[in-house]
Amino acid sequence: MTGIVERIEGHTAILTMSNPPANTWTDTSLQALKHKVLELNSNKDIYALIITGEGEKFFSAGADLKLFADGDKGVAASMAKYFGEAFEALSQFRGVSIAAINGYAMGGGLEVALACDIRIAEAQAVMALPEASVGLLPCAGGTQNLTALVGEGWAKRMILCGERVKADKAESLGLVEEVVETGKSLNAAIALAEKVANQSPSSVAVCKQLIQAGRTMPRTLALPLERELFVGLFDTEDQAEGVNAFLDKRSVNWKNG
Repeated sequence: MTGIVERIEGHTAILTMSNPPANTWTDTSLQALKHKVLELNSNKDIYALIITGEGEKFFSAGADLKLFADGDKGVAASMAKYFGEAFEALSQFRGVSIAAINGYAMGGGLEVALACDIRIAEAQAVMALPEASVGLLPCAGGTQNLTALVGEGWAKRMILCGERVKADKAESLGLVEEVVETGKSLNAAIALAEKVANQSPSSVAVCKQLIQAGRTMPRTLALPLERELFVGLFDTEDQAEGVNAFLDKRSVNWKNG
């Protein structure tokens, strides 16, 4: 029992967090997520990844606080390492990652969504990073990724003041990109992932790299890199296939290489 259930639909991998009742993370499930993402990176037939939660109430409630009840710093260090490795692997997935937020996304449950490229939330979903209310902090990218999405002010409201955000507010803040009816997030994520399959996977990988480079790289370096990677695409089969399919007015057949 890894806590992660995988199924493949077309060019999309659907990963479901499965640890009832609240889909909390364990060391095992975090390591399983990391390894599944690395496997998907090497599977040329996979263009997109969706992560969602089992059941109707929780996307994920994050870490099980029982792990930290005895104040063991060794456990804390291990869990922080597993969280970091798993969610950074997810953030670096070469394709497009989509979080289908089907319920409460709290702490590490929100952080896994923040590590994705795109977030779709159901109308009843509630999001929060409440770690400081129990003497902890969001150590799985939360302080950085939330700030990048919503700005410093709202990141401080959510992290420092413990403010919870409902789906409609999350959309207005830019925390999620779309809100759908209850029960519809996975279908909406699958539909969006199908659009990804129309794009060259080779192009998507480098476009994502460039967009995320803006987090750490000054524009004076990012702009020349953009031009360099554009030229690099001419070493791929997908470049010739894409242009010629358009000119020949035929369906494209991506090779992901």
